[in-house]
Amino acid sequence: MSHVSARSRWKAVALVGAVSIGLAACGGSGGGGSSDGGSSGGSGGPALSIGASLPLTGDFSEPGSAAKQGYEVWQSIVNAKGGLLGRQVKLVIKDDASNQNTIVSDYNALIAQDKVDLVLGTFSSLLNLPASAVAEKNRMLYVEPAGGSPKMFNRGYKYLFFAQQATADKQGLTFAKWVTELPEAQRPKTAAYPTLDDPFAAPNVEGIRKVLEAAGISTVYQTTYAIDTKNFDSIVAAMKAKSPDVVVHGATFEDGVGLTRAMLKSGWTPGMFYETSAPSFADQYVKAVGEPNTEGVMYAVSYSPEADTPGNADFVAKYKEMFGSDVPPEDAADAFAAAEVMAAAVEAVGSIEDQSKLADWLRANKVDTILGPLSWDETGAPTGEFLIGQWQKGKAEVVLPAGAATAEPAVGWHPGS
Repeated sequence: MSHVSARSRWKAVALVGAVSIGLAACGGSGGGGSSDGGSSGGSGGPALSIGASLPLTGDFSEPGSAAKQGYEVWQSIVNAKGGLLGRQVKLVIKDDASNQNTIVSDYNALIAQDKVDLVLGTFSSLLNLPASAVAEKNRMLYVEPAGGSPKMFNRGYKYLFFAQQATADKQGLTFAKWVTELPEAQRPKTAAYPTLDDPFAAPNVEGIRKVLEAAGISTVYQTTYAIDTKNFDSIVAAMKAKSPDVVVHGATFEDGVGLTRAMLKSGWTPGMFYETSAPSFADQYVKAVGEPNTEGVMYAVSYSPEADTPGNADFVAKYKEMFGSDVPPEDAADAFAAAEVMAAAVEAVGSIEDQSKLADWLRANKVDTILGPLSWDETGAPTGEFLIGQWQKGKAEVVLPAGAATAEPAVGWHPGS
């Protein structure tokens, strides 16, 4: 855990605009070190250094570590193919300890002291908000793998791009539309919305709530809780008293697991359960809640290991070779895709000297990634449709939209099945 309290870090969101992003910053904690991947230069000259600061410790260490894996898999694959612009790639990765102040210092240090050639983004809107401000001031392309808060894209930035299919407020809309179109006998009539105080989770849940309420599904419970919440018994008791047909939970990982366990412990579970983020953590999620309790849980997801997208088979194979799992976590895939987007712009422009040209190219072009094709509007927000996943018989399936589905969606959460 960071020495700065979790509550203080979250309050810092409102102070992003006041965070100093000057170049005379001290270095970050640097726990991630650098990863050469055989990148000592090669025939194309000195290695091309790419910097990132990730939450390898602290509240976001699980997804942060997965993102690091994704960047490392990309580095290994691209170096085996000759590198970027004919130069081998060297990653310089620091550990921001899930702390907003540290991440500002880290990106300043990467640019001013480590003098990296390019930067890549971090995990979460909370950390990407200040980190992207550093990149913007330094006129460096900033492709983030996970930071879908609408607040990211209303600041007039020119160098920021999000390497997923949609921003947070739109990620659950496919699920919400599906719910409203269910036969009347299966359609929920009441809903509850417990939500983490988070710039990603809150707009995700709010987008779903608006669609369900417009369709006549009544809100019977709604609450926002702090990141340092560990005990969810009172929230579950309040929901149980209202007995909603569907629970839409805005969560990351630990709180998603915590609320699920609290519902199971209480002996009450809703007929339908949707959760942001947590169920997409593959093996970690199954181990945390128990495979029988995953049956029917639905969630937004950017990636499927089974997708027939360009480069996905190579990514899955290399991930297994490097980290031993057949199922790469979503955050590893998102980081890999962010690096793909950055690399596509670099190769297309043929230079990194004027990175405004990289940004201009991305705004005007589509990039094929392991997530599928990605494109962006003028703000750097993506313009695609998010996937909806569901756990079925111990396997994570993509169930919506129909064109990307690996299985039909099933109605209901059936823990213990």
